[in-house]
Amino acid sequence: QLQLMESGGGLVQSGGSLRLSCEAHGFTLDYLNMAWFRQAPGKEREGVACISNRGDSTNYADSVKGRFTISRDNAKNTVYLEMNSLEPEDTATYYCAADFRDITHSRTMCTNPHLRRDYWGGGTLVTVSS
Repeated sequence: QLQLMESGGGLVQSGGSLRLSCEAHGFTLDYLNMAWFRQAPGKEREGVACISNRGDSTNYADSVKGRFTISRDNAKNTVYLEMNSLEPEDTATYYCAADFRDITHSRTMCTNPHLRRDYWGGGTLVTVSS
């Protein structure tokens, strides 16, 4: 079964850190460009960070730049999102997505949740308390 599985979410206090993981099962991430999205209750899904298939290009939403870091380990078939200085406004369900197209160079495109993606994960909940 081909799927992306996120993990690492949880409850954290404001100012704290979490590291999310997105592991691929049934296929390799080697040729896939990856992105993290999030959706807060009652709000639209928004793009957070993107990384190219070789990990040599990244892009971030302004709201997380300088606080979040996207990375990948293709040997482990996993993409990560390191989140620091978390704020209550970061509370959301976080999703990873995979795309054979390399649109990482364009923040507008790679963070657009309405563009078709080849795979989506089921999400992991992050709650930041004040």
